[in-house]
Amino acid sequence: MLPAERHRRISTAVERTGTISTESLAEQLGVSAETVRRDLAQMEKQGHLMRVRGGAAALSVVRGLSGEEASFTERSASQQQAKTAIGRAAADLVRSGMTVVIDVGTTALQVACALAPDFRGTVATPSLLVAAELSTRPHVDVLVPGGRIRGGDLVCSGPLTVDFFNGLYADMAFLGSGGVDGSAGMTDFYFEENATKRAILARSALTYVLADGSKLGRVAPHRVCGFDDCTGLITDQTPEPSLASAIEQSGAVVISAGHS
Repeated sequence: MLPAERHRRISTAVERTGTISTESLAEQLGVSAETVRRDLAQMEKQGHLMRVRGGAAALSVVRGLSGEEASFTERSASQQQAKTAIGRAAADLVRSGMTVVIDVGTTALQVACALAPDFRGTVATPSLLVAAELSTRPHVDVLVPGGRIRGGDLVCSGPLTVDFFNGLYADMAFLGSGGVDGSAGMTDFYFEENATKRAILARSALTYVLADGSKLGRVAPHRVCGFDDCTGLITDQTPEPSLASAIEQSGAVVISAGHS
């Protein structure tokens, strides 16, 4: 296998999983671990990934661990299969006639994409990307708040947004997250937008946090809520025992979204 093809396959594997071990890459590629290490060193110099102890990590994961959220474009390219699976698992919970809140983020956008074609109901969202995705659905009433728009994710925030969600009673809500940790609970990157999430939590009958495997055990700068404030977590990976125990003790549930 030529180096260029190895690099392409390594990039695909890292972006799909977030982090991956040298041994796993060597097995997938049919080469030695030393060959993989040389490839990773070269790819790190080219800015495609970052080497970590025992393997490599996607840049979006590394930035998240450092307290900085990756760009929307980087996050869209990372963990694609996981986000699609989580979106489908979340959408499977929705029934026609519901008023549903879909929050901001690349995983939340996948919930909108996965809603059944025959869904009839109301979707409220602070995300203009989610609103645009659902805008052509003839039987979906799409509600968006006012407020300041943040580029990339195109999310509304501020007092107008919070007031909007304080006046809305939803049957179900799906919240994007920056990190989910057994001690810290659900955390995120934007302080002003966390007020929106708390308003959604307070006014929704059922609330589910969306988090792919790269976010499990991660702590973003700002705390949103504890697990006792939400109904459950929808994720593509089995949480570590400490996180699973914290969720279970709070009375919340974990919904597993397997890759297809």
